[in-house]
Amino acid sequence: MGEFLDQIPDSIQSHVKDITKSSGLPDNDESVEMIAQSWIEKKSVFEDKIADMNMEELDSFDKDDERGAIALTYSGSIVNIGPLVDEVRNVEYTSIGLRSDVPDSADNNASKLAGDVKIDDNIEFEVGPVKSTSPIFKIAVCKGDLSAEEQEETLKETTIALSDEFAKINSTIIVT
Repeated sequence: MGEFLDQIPDSIQSHVKDITKSSGLPDNDESVEMIAQSWIEKKSVFEDKIADMNMEELDSFDKDDERGAIALTYSGSIVNIGPLVDEVRNVEYTSIGLRSDVPDSADNNASKLAGDVKIDDNIEFEVGPVKSTSPIFKIAVCKGDLSAEEQEETLKETTIALSDEFAKINSTIIVT
């Protein structure tokens, strides 16, 4: 294997290889290493941003939890799960931008989680912007007693910042 791929948890290495196949990059070890390096950078950006935004990581998130959450998938996609308001959530899915087999982004302001969100499991939706996601690597929620509106704003700001940083990372490996 390679320098960067070896730094990624075993459970995610196959996702990195699959992303390479659908990325438009040559299906070779060099491309796998570039995707692996970008994945490591995105993981670091995610961890830094949730710390900056005063968010805390969780291992799971109950589908009936009234708080909102943000999740990072194995594939490096971002899922912004808004707080529960009138039994629905605003949910925004943003892909890593390298895959041709998923939408770049999708949202639904009347989403319902089908089950709890857990690390290493897919997020499934009864109603949502997508039917399901790839497995979840990280989950974070806002700390403190924030209103639904304050949580929405924090999650939106976090998602925008992450999307911008992830796009910059992607631009370093996309061949034009």
